[in-house]
Amino acid sequence: MTIDIQNLSKWYGQVIGINNLTFAIEPGVTGFLGPNGAGKTTLLRLLTGQLKPSKGMVTIDGEKIWNNHHLFQHIGYCPEMDAFWKYQTGWNFVYFLLRMQGFEKKESIRKTEQAIMLVGMKEAQHKRIGGYSKGMRQRIKLAQAVAHEPRILFLDEPLNGMDPVARRLTMDLVKQWGSDGKTVVVSSHILHEVEEMTENILLINHGRLLALGNIYEIRKLIDTHPLQVTIRCDNVDVLTAKLLDFEDVKSIQFDRERNQLTVETNQPETFHERLPELALKHKIQIHSLYSPDENLQAVFDYLVR
Repeated sequence: MTIDIQNLSKWYGQVIGINNLTFAIEPGVTGFLGPNGAGKTTLLRLLTGQLKPSKGMVTIDGEKIWNNHHLFQHIGYCPEMDAFWKYQTGWNFVYFLLRMQGFEKKESIRKTEQAIMLVGMKEAQHKRIGGYSKGMRQRIKLAQAVAHEPRILFLDEPLNGMDPVARRLTMDLVKQWGSDGKTVVVSSHILHEVEEMTENILLINHGRLLALGNIYEIRKLIDTHPLQVTIRCDNVDVLTAKLLDFEDVKSIQFDRERNQLTVETNQPETFHERLPELALKHKIQIHSLYSPDENLQAVFDYLVR
C-alpha cells in the first residue's frame, strides 16, 4: 500500500508541529529520522489517522486516512508511549485487542500465540505487564501491532530499552516485513539502527522535511560539503602525489607512520571511479577505504546545521 502526503501541516495554536510536508511512502522499509522533538511522533499520528491535519491530507491507496475506519484494519501501530493495564498479562493484552478488532475467539487465540512467538515473548506471555522491563513492554506492543497481519506498520522508536538480542531480532523482523511487501515506517533518533534496516530515509527537524530518499543520493546533494575519504595503503607518498594532480581533490592529510591519508573531494563519484585505476597503474595496494561522511550521522548533522 502506498501512502501519499500532500501539503501536510499540523499546528497547536501558535506552535507548528508539522510544516507543509509533501512526499510518498512506497512498500518496503522507510526510516523517519530526527532528534527528539523533531515532529516524528506528530507525523506518525497524522499518518495513522489519530490526528486531523490542520492543512493538507494523507491518503492510503487514494483514500483519506482521517476518520476512515475501513483503513484502520490494514494498519499496525507500535506507539512510543506505554498505555497498559499493568495487572493484565501480555497474552491478554494482545488477545483482547484482537477481539476488539472483530476477530472470533478461536482466530484471536491463534493470532495471539503466533504474534507473541514472533517477537520472542513466549516465556513471559502470562506474566503481568506491570512486571515487564522496558524492552519487554516494547516487544509486547510490537506483538499487538502485527497480530492482525496488517499491510502497513508504523513503529515509533520500537528499539528503545531492548537488550542487544531483542534489538537484533526486531531489526531482522522489520527487514523481513519490508521484503514481504509490507509498507513499514520506523521512527528513531538513533541513526545507525535505522541504517541497518533500510537505505530509504526521511530526515525531519522542527517539523520540516530536510531530505528524503536513499542515503547515498542524499549525500550527493550536499555538493558544498566536501566528502572525506580515509585510505590505508602502501606507497602512501606516491598516491598522495598522484591525487593532488586532480582539481576535485581539495586537500590531503597523510600519516606515513600509519600508511594512511585522508582526502577531501567535491566529486565523490569521480574520485571513487578513478581510485582503482590509479592503484593498478602505480602498483599501490589499498588495505582499507573508509568515508566517515558517508553515513547517516554525518549527513544528518550537516543538514541540521
